Parts: sequence; C-alpha cells; structure tokens
Amino acid sequence: MGEKNREDEEFVENEQAPPEEAQDNRETKVTDDKADIEKEPSDEENLEEEEIEERPRREEEEEEFVEERIYTIPLRRAWIMPPKKRAPKASRLIRSFIQRHMKVDKGILEESSEEERGRIIISNEVNEKIWSRGAEKPPRKLRIRAAKDERGNVTIFLA
Repeated sequence: MGEKNREDEEFVENEQAPPEEAQDNRETKVTDDKADIEKEPSDEENLEEEEIEERPRREEEEEEFVEERIYTIPLRRAWIMPPKKRAPKASRLIRSFIQRHMKVDKGILEESSEEERGRIIISNEVNEKIWSRGAEKPPRKLRIRAAKDERGNVTIFLA
C-alpha cells in the first residue's frame, strides 16, 4: 500500500504542474486587460471636459426663471404614515403643495396634443434634506424656494 501512496503523490504533483502554466497564461491576459484599462481614463477625461462645457449652460437656464417664491411647507401629514413610508410621503406632499400653489398643470397628456405640461423638479439638495435622518424621520417642515421657468417647469431648491 505504501507504494500506491507514493504513486498517488507523484500523480498529484504531475496534476499540479499544468495549472501553474495556466496561471502564467492568465497573468499575461491580466496584463492585456490592464492595458485596456489604461486606455479608458483618456475617455473619462474627454467626458469630464464635456461636462465642464455643459455646466455654464445650466447656469444660463437658471436665469430664465419667470417667477420665484419662497414657501414653508408643513410636512406633518407625513408623520401619520408608517415609519418606513414617511420620507416618500414627504416628497409627495412637497410635490402636491407646489402643484397647488404654483399652479402647475398635471393633467394627462393626450396623444393628439403636442404641448408640454409643466413639470415639478425637486433638486438633489431638497431630496437629501428630506432623507437626511432616514426614511423614518423626515423634517416636520421645510423652507424651500420654488422657481418657475418659461416652459412652466417648477424647480424646487432649499431656501
């Protein structure tokens, strides 16, 4: 039996040799992948340059506001909801409040009509403020600045 064990060990050693060669091949493949990765940052740099060019355009769009108002929106009705649904309810309350007070039409678009209705756009800073303490504890009230542009879109910012 001792002879069989020795043969088995030799056989196991022989089996292990080819995977080492395979690992060498894998390493060359990995280096090829690394070469591809090195090419990608140049593409990202081009994207960053394009984003920089777009930013001034956004600032120009902000100057087109026709009407701007500051509101303090009570969010007490969000606290009636179950704890995990309070922050989503708060964002819906903000949207409905702005729709009422800024006179934004939210009717269903008919396929035959080509005119666009106004949209309510909640900025990231307002959204982060609502979710800052998690879904269970949104703020009780929120002071915002609503700006309406020529197309009827209302954008909501923190005041």
